[in-house]
Amino acid sequence: MILREQLIIPQVGVVPLIFVLLFSGCYARPLYPLPSRRNDRTKKPLQTFRPYNIAHRGSNGEIPEETAAAYMRAIEEGTDFIETDITASKDGALVCFHDLVLDGTTNIDKHKKFAGRKRTYEVQGVNTTGYFLVDFTLDELKSLRVKQRYPYRDSQYNGKFSIITFEEFISIALDAPRIVGIYPEIKNPVFINQQVKWSHGKRFEDKFVETLEKYGYKGSYMSNEWLKQPAFIQSFAPTSLIYISNRTELPKIFLIDDVTMPTQDTNQSYWEITSDKYFDFIKNYVVGIGPWKDTIVPVSNNYLQTPTDLVARAHTFNLQVHPYTYRNEANFLHFNFSQDPYNEFNFWINEIGVDGLFTDFTGSLHQFQEWTSPYPSGEEEDAYKLLEKIASMISKFSKP
Repeated sequence: MILREQLIIPQVGVVPLIFVLLFSGCYARPLYPLPSRRNDRTKKPLQTFRPYNIAHRGSNGEIPEETAAAYMRAIEEGTDFIETDITASKDGALVCFHDLVLDGTTNIDKHKKFAGRKRTYEVQGVNTTGYFLVDFTLDELKSLRVKQRYPYRDSQYNGKFSIITFEEFISIALDAPRIVGIYPEIKNPVFINQQVKWSHGKRFEDKFVETLEKYGYKGSYMSNEWLKQPAFIQSFAPTSLIYISNRTELPKIFLIDDVTMPTQDTNQSYWEITSDKYFDFIKNYVVGIGPWKDTIVPVSNNYLQTPTDLVARAHTFNLQVHPYTYRNEANFLHFNFSQDPYNEFNFWINEIGVDGLFTDFTGSLHQFQEWTSPYPSGEEEDAYKLLEKIASMISKFSKP
């Protein structure tokens, strides 16, 4: 069991951190106390003066994706938000996992007792076969261990960490020694609502919002409530984002796929959902868009082409732009960047003008931003000290 004290040790370094997680089992940890029982008034606030550093599935360039260790490492490395994909188990538990099937990033093939559990489902018009997460209970999922998606990434932590729940993910953010935002995705809601049923006719989206509310996540973008516990809700399904707009004021991001992929729920084309007409409509429900970066700046033979006007047009509708995904490996870096991720960050932040970046290597982005756009001299330290002083004054008055 991971003790709360183990999660708040700052800058312990990845080796000691991983040792603690391995020793403790990395799951079944106690959840963070509910909002009314917390005392986090002196936490260092979220930075809001430069583009957001979004830890895509945690620091998964180093540690297997969507695990507690990957998220804790990202927090150590300075991320602003930890990002996750939320799906559901057979018994309705919300869990953090990217794929519909377990085949690619778990050791399910090592579990003989599950050998007969492969199924074929139609997913967005395509028959897909595999070990579908929705066919396994939470207890069964917890018996699996996660591995790296890409074979060229460090494999030393393969098989060490379990799948975590949405609540465990939230607890990691709330346990952080500073304010760290969360960035959960409503993943494949059409398929999940078809396969998983909850009592009282509730939908996947209802359970998703209920979990956020349970842990105190509320408020519109940049409100005082939001700044205390920042969160963005993301989805590729516009109907889900519109549906939950009646349930929560939390800011929402509309994810946009490749130019060849229609929306999974409304079957709209890329060109329709990136038109001025659609931006004018969707701005009533979302604060931004999250497009694949190669649709903003097209690529040919691994060289960047002339940028589109997508970012500029989105900004005219007061929509933020958070592209995905920035990866350090040479096979993901276009030739224009000379195999240097700092060159890529500089291009997207200072030339294209994006408002946030999904990255597998949150430490690299943080170091780049600290180097090129650090906190104004003394501002970060002074603000933190002021919060501590105010908290101290309040505590004196509250004593009997």
